[in-house]
Amino acid sequence: MRHPPVFGPHLKGFPTGGAQLTREQIPQQGWQLLRGDLALPLAVIKQPALQHNLRWMRDFCAQRGIDLAPHGKTTMSPELWAMQLEAGAWGISFATVFQAAVGVRHGVARIVIANQVLQPAELDALVALHIEWPALRSLFLVDSMAQVDLIEAWALQRGWVGRFDVLLELGMAGQRTGVREPGAARELARRIAASPALRLCGVECYEGLVARCDHAKDRAAVSELMDRVDLLAREGVAQGWFGQADEIVISAGGSAIFDLVAERMTPDLGVPVRGILRSGCYLTHDHLRYQRYLCCVGERLNLRETLKPALEVLACVQSCPEPGLALLGMGRRDVSHDLDMPLPLWRSDAKGGAPRAVPAHWHIDALNDQHAYLRFEPVAPQSEWPQLGETVASGISHPCTTFDKWRWLPVVDDGYRVVDAVTTWF
Repeated sequence: MRHPPVFGPHLKGFPTGGAQLTREQIPQQGWQLLRGDLALPLAVIKQPALQHNLRWMRDFCAQRGIDLAPHGKTTMSPELWAMQLEAGAWGISFATVFQAAVGVRHGVARIVIANQVLQPAELDALVALHIEWPALRSLFLVDSMAQVDLIEAWALQRGWVGRFDVLLELGMAGQRTGVREPGAARELARRIAASPALRLCGVECYEGLVARCDHAKDRAAVSELMDRVDLLAREGVAQGWFGQADEIVISAGGSAIFDLVAERMTPDLGVPVRGILRSGCYLTHDHLRYQRYLCCVGERLNLRETLKPALEVLACVQSCPEPGLALLGMGRRDVSHDLDMPLPLWRSDAKGGAPRAVPAHWHIDALNDQHAYLRFEPVAPQSEWPQLGETVASGISHPCTTFDKWRWLPVVDDGYRVVDAVTTWF
């Protein structure tokens, strides 16, 4: 059963003395972040960019005749999943059964668990979800004989007589999960097809870890991988490994070189094929890592505009202890730092002045739990120095590891007025 989210003082960034509010009541508060209505630090989503990204990815998929099941682990936000589904997404992808259960309990009817499921507790939970929601469609990944053995042993012990719908995962040497060798993949496909506990529904892969922002290298790596997907799918149809399936699923897609796999997700197999793209970071995008990748996507597709950064973290300048250094009141508990340091974008004075770009020499070079080290040129005019009490907004690199630090995020318009809010369920 879905329950309306409640926002209140238990959430970081919410007014400490404020009353609990429903989502519908949030816009009625008239909060304006530039005048200090909410305490900082605070991660915010910019509504115009968010709406642009929803439309952009919807159109990208529609033009290629493929479906979208964006990775829900990026945000773990039921409100954002609902926006993605309303924008035409076929379903939502997850990394664990726990995440999938959160999605199902918030109305997601089609799920792809883009990971191996094999623990007895996870298998029990997945069966329970299907019992509680009979219309649920779920798929998860298989990449070894040992995994099949464990699932069959579990089914025998439990006396379970159903069959899980699964995708065979093809992997890449030195990368993450997935079968490496074509011969091993064929043997595994035969084994799954013969299993009383599993039903082979298609082939899956993940290309994102080989992205280099080098057109030739990226295209070659993706071509090699998708050639293997195509070959296995064709052999599967010829050998009857997919049984009497109404359609064959081909699934791939991170958030870096998804345009390259999208070209190969609906091969002509003589049977219906559903290509499912799983890109997740597109929704809010970022200012650094994925921004660089999307510049390459734009070059390959000859597009002037792709995705727009929609996620920022606002912080207060809380100390200026020495020339060339200011401390912002945000740290590792507030903003992603696994790929790049946050990027200072704009500043607004303590009186709530209009945002203006920060000087080019400002940069963040370190984070503590609650502090960011903002460096600047001490020989610059003092007008270019950070000022105590002013707001500094930073762009992020890798939205996944910013979202997991917040249990709510205000959604703001271009004037930084709060017009909506979302929750997260990490």
